[in-house]
Amino acid sequence: MKYIIMCLIAAAVCLATGWLLTALLNRKGRFSGPVRILLSIAFAVLLMAAAAAGYLGIYSHADEEAFAALDSDESVQVTQVTNGWYFDGPGEDAAIIFYPGAKVETEAYAPLLHRLAREGEDCFLVSMPFHMAIFGMDRAEDIIQNYDYDSWYLAGHSMGGMTAALYVCDHPEQADGVILLAAYPTKDLPDQVSLCSIYGSQDGCLDHREYDQMHWPADSREVIIQGGNHAGFGNYGMQKGDGQASVSAEEQQKQTAAVIKEWIDDAR
Repeated sequence: MKYIIMCLIAAAVCLATGWLLTALLNRKGRFSGPVRILLSIAFAVLLMAAAAAGYLGIYSHADEEAFAALDSDESVQVTQVTNGWYFDGPGEDAAIIFYPGAKVETEAYAPLLHRLAREGEDCFLVSMPFHMAIFGMDRAEDIIQNYDYDSWYLAGHSMGGMTAALYVCDHPEQADGVILLAAYPTKDLPDQVSLCSIYGSQDGCLDHREYDQMHWPADSREVIIQGGNHAGFGNYGMQKGDGQASVSAEEQQKQTAAVIKEWIDDAR
């Protein structure tokens, strides 16, 4: 919701600025009414494009530990694939498709997914256009079509979780469950889909009012990581507006992986 409000405000400011620039150029009254309207719109479009480029060009970067988690080891083979990374561990029957949070470098979630793969749940980390999952909501479809797993789970952090849930709402037959990390769906999840929701007790970014209003399918599980915050699910540092965590990101991810592993095992 906050992104929609921000876009509406930005559009209004750009339209007002476009009108003002046109008025300044037309101080001698040289332009007719239709020309003034077209100039105002043209200025507004250029300003919105410049603002969007500036906004989307700023994002949180993954740290060195995150990039280190992209290296293969004795238990997990990490491969760069189209639109992301594939973490192939000892598991064979189920896989998780993970959508990153908004304006966060994709690789920041590599430590969490490497850990999950090592514990038996293969993972796909999906890169998104402009680091915004909403622009690549359907990227799970190519993965599901090209890899052979008995069970698929869509997962994501923050906006990534919301987008993953939206994909499942539109394709309920493709997923066995949804894993939300500090996220909530903006549409009701189908009752036949299982839900695992995890967030940190110190999260300062999650909209709890919206979260509390979401529809919970019959098979749902909620876990609160004590001492965890919003940014702790990835390795990208502090996030504006977030609470101060009393556990490390590594510990938060360790507990998160354990919850997800247990939840998927219970579904088998």
